[in-house]
Amino acid sequence: MNIRTDLAIESIEMAGEILPPGVTSHNDNKEGVEINTVVIDNAKGAEALGKPEGNYLTFTVEPLRNVHDNFEGEVSVISEKLSALLPENGLVLVIGLGNSDITPDALGPFSARKILATRHIAEHLQGLEGLSELRHVAAISPGVLGQTGIETAEIIHSVVDKITPTAVIAIDALASKNIDRLGCTIQISDTGISPGGGVQNKRKALNKDTLGIPVIAVGVPTVVDMSTIAYDMFGGDDVNPEILEKGKNFMVTPREIDTITEQAANLVSASINQALQPSLTMEEIAGLTA
Repeated sequence: MNIRTDLAIESIEMAGEILPPGVTSHNDNKEGVEINTVVIDNAKGAEALGKPEGNYLTFTVEPLRNVHDNFEGEVSVISEKLSALLPENGLVLVIGLGNSDITPDALGPFSARKILATRHIAEHLQGLEGLSELRHVAAISPGVLGQTGIETAEIIHSVVDKITPTAVIAIDALASKNIDRLGCTIQISDTGISPGGGVQNKRKALNKDTLGIPVIAVGVPTVVDMSTIAYDMFGGDDVNPEILEKGKNFMVTPREIDTITEQAANLVSASINQALQPSLTMEEIAGLTA
């Protein structure tokens, strides 16, 4: 069975104990956050894992269905790693992908609402104490094809051509093969993203090849497809093939998905804001985005 996952760490697990050529993986722990880093540096590794070449960082955090005791520590770790993938200077466009009317797919729009957008005001704040080093940031939620009648990639290409950012950060819901990773995992990669991947509705890819600038993808798994759950629960290859085929049309999400999506958006947006505006404290950013 072709088990579907958007997480590089799960692709590594399925590959077995011996990593494919061109793939490295290592684990770390900082501020109470488990960090897995997967690097795919050649075409053979990309083919073996079914992922583009690049860097994938997976953070295991406290369950997002709860209020976090370690929220500041998690933001510190995630923002530090994110900063390392971004150009040092220049405008950054943050894109909240997904459908705000479908909760498991609403991570992107919910996160984009909380991004500190400064492109329109940064120059006017240069003389104010503490705000002189604001980076230019723009944020949009382009919606989905069914809402707008326009491909997400077409909207983003137009915006990128108009405002010429140095990088894009794209936020989207992801799919996992393991229900235990829902709502407690964040993946960041420098390989771009295909909008709608988490809900089995992939659209045109957004990456450096298509946009001409670095595209950093930030995602949280919110769904598992029913076929994957059936495969795991009923003995792998012994499960009825008809069940597996029917299960491909169903996505499963936790009953607490409303809370998970909201908390995930808080963590993702806070981490992005901190990475883009390191001169500001979390309290200052919260005050400017309230």
